Amino acid sequence: MYESIAAQSRLGLNVVVDVGHHDFYSTRRGILYNCARVLKDFPVLFVGIRCPLDVIMERRIATWGTGYTEDGGVPQPVILWQESVHVPGIYDLELDTSVLSSKKCADAIRKRIETDPYGIAFKQISEMNSEGD
Repeated sequence: MYESIAAQSRLGLNVVVDVGHHDFYSTRRGILYNCARVLKDFPVLFVGIRCPLDVIMERRIATWGTGYTEDGGVPQPVILWQESVHVPGIYDLELDTSVLSSKKCADAIRKRIETDPYGIAFKQISEMNSEGD
């Protein structure tokens, strides 16, 4: 996927990618670090989307009619996602969807691109190893 993004960028296309990077698999795969190495020399704006767990759970219930486990706990996959998705926590821009509407998030991204389009997060992440040094 990342090589495809790089190829499209080389052609002069603007590419928007909406993915979550995490490394909670049976073995660490270094997905974000590999992504950063492939895309570090391209004009990438890496945006971290944050939202408190209680709001995430409210949204899961509202969307799918389910959220908490039978004993009232947070499902393990949600816990693992929250623990890993923001590692190492380096972004060009961070947004909190519990306080910003989708329009305000899009406006913040547009404003950031218009004022300072090239980020440095991927350059920093690419210099790290997948063990988080």
